[in-house]
Amino acid sequence: MDANDAPRGVILVGVQAGLPDAVLREAARLARELRLDLVCAHVDLERYTVGEHLDGSVLSRSIDPDLPDERVGAFDAALAAHIDEVLAGSGLTWTGRELAGDPGRALARLAEAVDARYIVVGTRDASVRETLREFFQGSVASHLAHRQHRPLLVVPLRPITADEPLPWE
Repeated sequence: MDANDAPRGVILVGVQAGLPDAVLREAARLARELRLDLVCAHVDLERYTVGEHLDGSVLSRSIDPDLPDERVGAFDAALAAHIDEVLAGSGLTWTGRELAGDPGRALARLAEAVDARYIVVGTRDASVRETLREFFQGSVASHLAHRQHRPLLVVPLRPITADEPLPWE
């Protein structure tokens, strides 16, 4: 590989425990095809960002005032093990980033810091918790589509048939 072929940027994928593997596999496919590294980012909704480093890592605090800890979040070991399992044999290099706060904003800031070529997310889960979160905070994909400039790939997780109502109807 010469200097002109050197990978530039990364593929950034938003991950969380229980996320269907299809999102990670699609991000991995894109990273392989573009010969880019993969950055897997998890956003802790129970923390908020108090500082950011140049590499995109964040210093955060708990939203619970009884937990006054301030720390750089560590990527969840169980989630990392699952990512390793899904990506086994792919030949991809990946890194994990632990973020805090609003997922759309956190992913957009990290995308800028790591020069992401694409951001990959899945459609929302139909669970009550996710429906409520989306009602109050909005769709992560919608936020990313309207509030940052990088290409966004939204992986459909549970497509509906033409005669079923859309999730927001």
